[in-house]
Amino acid sequence: MEYINLGSTGVQVSRICLGAMTFGTPEWRPWVLTEEASRPLIKRAVDQGITFFDTANMYSVGKSEEVLGRALKEYLPRDRAVIATKVFFRMGPGPNDQGLSRKHIMQAIDASLRRLGTEYVDLYQIHRWDKRTPIEETMEALHDVVKAGKARYIGASSMFAYQLATAQHTAELNGWTKFVSMQNHYNLVYREEEREMIPYCRQEGIGIIPWSPLARGFLSGSRSRNHAGETPRAASDEYASEMYFQEADFAVLDRVLELAKTRNVSPSQIALSWLLHKDGVTSPIVGVTKQAHLDEAVSAVGLRLSATELEALESAYVPHRTLGHS
Repeated sequence: MEYINLGSTGVQVSRICLGAMTFGTPEWRPWVLTEEASRPLIKRAVDQGITFFDTANMYSVGKSEEVLGRALKEYLPRDRAVIATKVFFRMGPGPNDQGLSRKHIMQAIDASLRRLGTEYVDLYQIHRWDKRTPIEETMEALHDVVKAGKARYIGASSMFAYQLATAQHTAELNGWTKFVSMQNHYNLVYREEEREMIPYCRQEGIGIIPWSPLARGFLSGSRSRNHAGETPRAASDEYASEMYFQEADFAVLDRVLELAKTRNVSPSQIALSWLLHKDGVTSPIVGVTKQAHLDEAVSAVGLRLSATELEALESAYVPHRTLGHS
């Protein structure tokens, strides 16, 4: 495993981040693993040198945080783990059980800490932009979470670049804590983030930790033009088919499959290696349901691609509409 600073901060994280959306309860999504099935994968990740773990309060409606927290408490000393979670989506029936109001943020961080079984998270992220709440209210509340010792850093997830710039400017004007990371939608078949978000993050020293680096399994090579795939997730994930099944996407996938065959590695390794070559990318967030998925992700860290290979992978791309947020 290799390690890298998270943006311009001094904290180092593994170059692969283990995403915990696949851990929790299949009652939430049919492809989610139970705690019993999740724990060996978390243990394997720790054994492979992964120290960076990402979850969210809405994953399995809190169960993901519980599963991850209990496993890490057993497998990795707290000071070695870098734990990230997120806030925004609905967690209850009430009108204030969602969003980025001061009320919800303060409730949500305490609930996440209880579920994770820790006194603090290393990275507390807003899961989406809240159009109903003034950004001043959100940034001050997040600053107070940091000052209370409940989070070491704060981060953001999918939004428009102007929104991230607005948030950072608001924090700077008031002397509040600024975002140190951007968890955005970025992979070989969705590269619209290269237009504004990624250049802005590079300029400002904001670490990039992409979600869906394998395009919800599309870049693993398990999908075809006339077949969505055999796995429980492929069979039930309508969101993936809405985002990734254009003919242009399959043209990119063809390049991935061709290079994977030439290099005698898996398509997933090629797709992850491409991301790891991109300037500013800290750690792709990888969700796994099998040990082989995890081992492939870790092995991608040492896979070097030539400039010619990178160009071949990128040249089939065509512009997309905004996907992953609105």
